[in-house]
Amino acid sequence: MTGNDSEKLKNQEGVIDHNSPYYIQASDYPRQMHVRDALTDNNYISWAQEMMSFLFAKNKTGFIDGSLKKPEPTSTEYTPWMRCDAMIKGWLNSSMEKEIRNSVNYASMAEEIWSDLKERFGSKGAP
Repeated sequence: MTGNDSEKLKNQEGVIDHNSPYYIQASDYPRQMHVRDALTDNNYISWAQEMMSFLFAKNKTGFIDGSLKKPEPTSTEYTPWMRCDAMIKGWLNSSMEKEIRNSVNYASMAEEIWSDLKERFGSKGAP
């Protein structure tokens, strides 16, 4: 792990930095719904915009857009990354109808869920 990698995790005191994408607040838990309306077959665009805004505010967009890659299991970032990804999967699953949630249960990462939903629903509103 390089010096830059360790900066993603901890500040000088060895505590995970609140600006880190790996930071999880004590009040965060996976079954929270952070959008006004659950994802249905008819509201993907507004749902995705609202969810993206929430994830941006939490500094977690890298987990769904692929810019924050899953570390190797030997990396010190692996466990924090897995914890955050599990939290985000919970947030996504909590914010969609049961039928849609059941269709993405196979996904092992939040990025896979986001990508699948975008592929399935994202083009419906396109001209």
